[in-house]
Amino acid sequence: MRAIVVKSWLKSPSDMEVRDVPAPIPTEGELLVRIDSAGANFFDILMVQGKYQFKPPFPFTPGAEFSGTVVRVAGSVNSTQFKVGDRIFGSNPTGAYAEYIAVPALQCFHIPSTLSFEQAAGLYITYPTSYAALVLRAQVMPGEWVLVHAAAGGVGIAAVQIAKALGARVIAAVGSASKFDVCWAQGADHCINYREPDWTNKVLDLTDGMGANVVFDPVGLVEKSLKCVAWNGRVVVVGFAAGSIEKISANRILLKNVAVTGVHWGAYVLNEPERIPEVWDALFKMAEERKINPVVYTPVYHGLESAKDALKAIANRETYGKVVVKPSVLSSKL
Repeated sequence: MRAIVVKSWLKSPSDMEVRDVPAPIPTEGELLVRIDSAGANFFDILMVQGKYQFKPPFPFTPGAEFSGTVVRVAGSVNSTQFKVGDRIFGSNPTGAYAEYIAVPALQCFHIPSTLSFEQAAGLYITYPTSYAALVLRAQVMPGEWVLVHAAAGGVGIAAVQIAKALGARVIAAVGSASKFDVCWAQGADHCINYREPDWTNKVLDLTDGMGANVVFDPVGLVEKSLKCVAWNGRVVVVGFAAGSIEKISANRILLKNVAVTGVHWGAYVLNEPERIPEVWDALFKMAEERKINPVVYTPVYHGLESAKDALKAIANRETYGKVVVKPSVLSSKL
């Protein structure tokens, strides 16, 4: 099969190389999946450069999200759970920028009937993160105002859709007015540009001076958001896409009775595994009811050689929704 293989830390994703390598052999409890689509993420860029918190041993194939078809079931995997031919999606720390991947069955799910392979490739990380942030952490209620930063990005679009499904009113904040249409198409009630100096005043105007009840922040805008959060507001720290970790003025938290909380979906496996089925069951129900509909960035990148272009587009902040790479495996054989 063909796969991207990293043998040493790279200066940039443009240095990634596609090689012919043996197909993986699934072991006990694993599935062998022919990858249809791989979800591209910003952390893929950091990983191939050796700048990510997880540093796999060399050589490795980057890529953490995928969707595809089961071609082999190994060991004691329950045949009523997965069988050859099933459409599935899943995640693994490495291995998705390839034509085939061997992955534990426990890290896979069936693709909802309403979603395509391309949509499912970006489901595993973004949607449960956004759901956990809004439901488990912020406990969003119908009618509340939710301010979503980076609302055209992967977790941002997921947050907009989920917040609307929960009955909230959504203010979508993005870094360019060119992305307003993307947010409106996902149900946002209002759109603002958080690069404009008076954006916090716009939030206050839109909420009749009350402020946002919930702030969803994957960027690093907590300090400024505290200027336009409501009394008893909840701010959820999702990430730091802006590149720096903020220092927050605690007096602003005190004056408005604000709760600042974080969400780390990956840590639920170790700390609250019982919440994981709850989150997925809710998301699958929303998908079947067409209340969530993952957005795939256009163009879709065809061929593993195009993965470097996909990651370049992400680095340049050109994208919206989920960036997808299709390995083009139709002619591939094990």
